[in-house]
Amino acid sequence: MTPQSPASSGNTASVLEQDTVAHLRSLPAIYEKVKSQLERRIIGQEDIIRDLFIALVCRGHCLMVGVPGLAKTLLVRSLAEIMDLDFQRIQFTPDLMPSDITGSEMIENTPDGQREFRFIKGPLFTQLLLADEINRTPPKTQAALLEAMQEQQVTVAGHTYALEKPFFVLATQNPIEQEGTYPLPEAQLDRFMFCLKLDYPSRSEEVDILLNTTTDEDVSLDEVITGSEILALQHAVRQVVVPQSVAEFAVDIVQGTRPQAASPESSVGKYIRWGAGPRACQYLALAGKAIAALDGRFNVAREDIAQAVPIVLRHRVLANYRAEADRVSIDTILADLVTSIK
Repeated sequence: MTPQSPASSGNTASVLEQDTVAHLRSLPAIYEKVKSQLERRIIGQEDIIRDLFIALVCRGHCLMVGVPGLAKTLLVRSLAEIMDLDFQRIQFTPDLMPSDITGSEMIENTPDGQREFRFIKGPLFTQLLLADEINRTPPKTQAALLEAMQEQQVTVAGHTYALEKPFFVLATQNPIEQEGTYPLPEAQLDRFMFCLKLDYPSRSEEVDILLNTTTDEDVSLDEVITGSEILALQHAVRQVVVPQSVAEFAVDIVQGTRPQAASPESSVGKYIRWGAGPRACQYLALAGKAIAALDGRFNVAREDIAQAVPIVLRHRVLANYRAEADRVSIDTILADLVTSIK
């Protein structure tokens, strides 16, 4: 199936609200502005920048996996700067308590001599949160972050506090060091829309990094989008149409990751221990909507879904020991699966 051109999406545009159409048509230009600003400070990582932007306009959260020194913190901080979003960074450690990130109630004296509790907000009360080395903190603290990610709220001492919108969590993980870590449970991994793998820069990129980061020159960035504009884009992206056949294609892919229904001789049957759940279908569709909108279309095509498969599914599919022994990666298995679905 060939993706529809912007012109062939006219029938769809005619049934959308004018404001929605205007926001969707502005999305590619806004992305180019965001990308242009980030490239003034970040060298390489073009795919990561695009995937982060897609997750942002889909109201999703991202898990970034990469060794130290690949500019994860700088990228997130720069993203907050050009989007005029409040930014906080939490360095997760084994002794971090839930109250350290959510906040806590303190007793204070009032002017009339009485005592009352006052809630002191923690770093979770932000718009763009960098959860650095999230797998280094105990499950109890991870669970506090999980509620904020899923429910857009924080509960402390029986009281619930809403988080400001937009709320975007970018968590990092070091794939090398495993000692002293707490592996993220499947329930929390499932809350992340994307799992993004940051690779080492190329030789030319690393030369540019060396030359650009060993001087006193500070690169300033311009604000190109506000929080309210992001909220409008998030609403508009959800209005992009997913045809029935494309929805079935997404469901077929997700169900195809489940070894119970796979042929024993297929890649899934041989190498997968646990497949993806229904939330993966939702995230595939949302990612497809954003990808289509970035391409100037108001209808999702199969190619949009296929493009989102690795980043949506790689952390939701669990490989078995045979895959490790045969050195077969999850991404390879997923690519074979997409190819096999007609």
